[in-house]
Amino acid sequence: MAARKQYPLRIDPEVWAAVERWAADEMRSANGQVEWILRDALRRAGRLPKRGSGDDDPEK
Repeated sequence: MAARKQYPLRIDPEVWAAVERWAADEMRSANGQVEWILRDALRRAGRLPKRGSGDDDPEK
């Protein structure tokens, strides 16, 4: 499995509570739900790098 980037997230408590409820509804952790939301938004915007293309280098 690829290494994960850790990032402190400052977020409105009401938004976080909504994410936690959504995550529970979908049997995910809150962290997993945030990642799913971000990936879905990136995919919809056409900005999600293709796996293995080299465009997903976190150092860029």
